[in-house]
Amino acid sequence: MAGPRHPASVRAAALVQTERLQTFAFSVRWSDNSNTFVRRSWDEFRRLHKTLKETFPVEAGLLQRSDRVLPKLPDTSLLVRGGRTGRGLTRLQLLETYLQTLLLVNHVSRAPALTSFFAPQPWDLESTLPPGSLVILPVQEEPLPGPVGSLSIHSLEALSLHCLQPFSTQDTQGRPFHAQAQEALNVLLQHPSGWWLVENEDRQIAWFPAPYLEEVAPGQRQEQGQPLGSSGSQFCASRAYESSQADELSVPAGARVRVLEMSDRGWWLCRFGNRTGLLPSVLLQPDGLGVLLSGPGLHCGAESGEDRVDEAQSCPEPPQATILPPTVPTRPLRSAIQSRCCTITRRALGRDPGGQGSP
Repeated sequence: MAGPRHPASVRAAALVQTERLQTFAFSVRWSDNSNTFVRRSWDEFRRLHKTLKETFPVEAGLLQRSDRVLPKLPDTSLLVRGGRTGRGLTRLQLLETYLQTLLLVNHVSRAPALTSFFAPQPWDLESTLPPGSLVILPVQEEPLPGPVGSLSIHSLEALSLHCLQPFSTQDTQGRPFHAQAQEALNVLLQHPSGWWLVENEDRQIAWFPAPYLEEVAPGQRQEQGQPLGSSGSQFCASRAYESSQADELSVPAGARVRVLEMSDRGWWLCRFGNRTGLLPSVLLQPDGLGVLLSGPGLHCGAESGEDRVDEAQSCPEPPQATILPPTVPTRPLRSAIQSRCCTITRRALGRDPGGQGSP
């Protein structure tokens, strides 16, 4: 890669919460235009702030208060509305403001301490989140007033998406629900767990994994003979790779790429940013958090210039192989969703009088 990179911008992506730990997920845009997701705890941010104050005593105002340019790291009250979750979401907003202000200080944004802090760690690259994780998305737009800790469960406005690959589950009545590849499904609810409420043409309603859904623009339906999933399953690079041939890609560690075609020869055709080329498959693994946060309607942090137009003709075609199915997020309990829904939403979901519908 050409020279050392540094974080150029950050954006709050989600609060990832388990029974014992809260971590804050951020989408990091680097100076080389790559994009990664990282998760850090509150204590890790406090240690970063302490390190930066020790590294930049003048900018921190330790010598003269008027010279201070480093932002303070504020915390929220223990009495914030929404309990633990509400406090976590407030901290997520405070951290986003803190980091964005921090990156405005040019020489601080290029400091090794900050670069290493945002460098993807092994847990950032794992294909699954810790067991029992609850992913809570911040509400970017608030047309109606609501508590700070409210979850990002979107409205009942139908969004028509296509199923990437066949998937079977049960509907809210406990009956079999089968979706075929490229079948259109209407999305009624988008829940941050990664399981969305959908309806098929037979008026069956079921909870369905969001990574299996894809938005298809008019006129871009798959042609006969096109490999299933050629729009690209999302993977991330476990470590940096420098290309040695003209048809290969160079990617930094943690880079999120779209795998267009897989091959049993160990080289996969990928798209990174606006470039298409080959990468060693041994470096790639499913992007667990990225898949959830980059699904339709959830997060717009895809690589710069990335689209779904097939550019495979510009590179040699490796032998075709079966495309791996998308990652299925951890399925939440019915009570975990219904306990956070308002009365109107619970009634909309409870078509069965006994309330037996389950996600």
